[in-house]
Amino acid sequence: MPASLFLRFFLFLWALLTCFVQPAVAGSFTDYAENKLVDYLFRGQASGIPASWYIGLDTVACGETGSGTEVTGGSYARVAVTSSLANWAGTQSAGSTTASSGTGGTTSNNNAITFSAPTANWGSVTSVRVWDASSAGNAWLCFNLTTAKTINNGDAAPSFSAGALTIQVDN
Repeated sequence: MPASLFLRFFLFLWALLTCFVQPAVAGSFTDYAENKLVDYLFRGQASGIPASWYIGLDTVACGETGSGTEVTGGSYARVAVTSSLANWAGTQSAGSTTASSGTGGTTSNNNAITFSAPTANWGSVTSVRVWDASSAGNAWLCFNLTTAKTINNGDAAPSFSAGALTIQVDN
C-alpha cells in the first residue's frame, strides 16, 4: 500500500475527531488500530487498511477498546467512504483533488457523508466509530460527541457536509 494512502487514512480518522453534528470531546485510535499501525510502520507487516471505511453511530460512550453500542434498525447502516483524492482534500486547500503538497497538515471531506433517513427512533447518538467493514469488522477509531444528538423517526438524514470533517495532523 502506498504511504500516501496510509497517511490519508489516518488523516481521515483524525477528521472524524472534529465533528459530527456536535464537536467531539475526545477521541482515540482503538487498540486494534494502534496494533495495526505499529505492526505496519515498525514490524514490516501488511497495513490491513481497507479500500473503504465505514462510519458508524453509537448510543453509548466509546473507548480505546473500540467497544460501544451501535445504532440498529430503522434503516440505519454504516456509511462507506472510499479513500481517494476525490473524497478527501489535499493539504494545500479545501476541496482540492490532487495529491497533498501543503504545509499545514490539514485535510477535510470533499463530499457530504450522509446516513439514511431514520425510519424508527435511533436514540441518543453519543459517539462515532470508524470501521473496516459494513457490518461486524473492527473499529479503528472512536470518539465521543460533546453533546449527544437524538435522532428520531422522520428526522432528516444525519450528514457531515462537505468540508465539515477537518483533520489537522501537525501544527
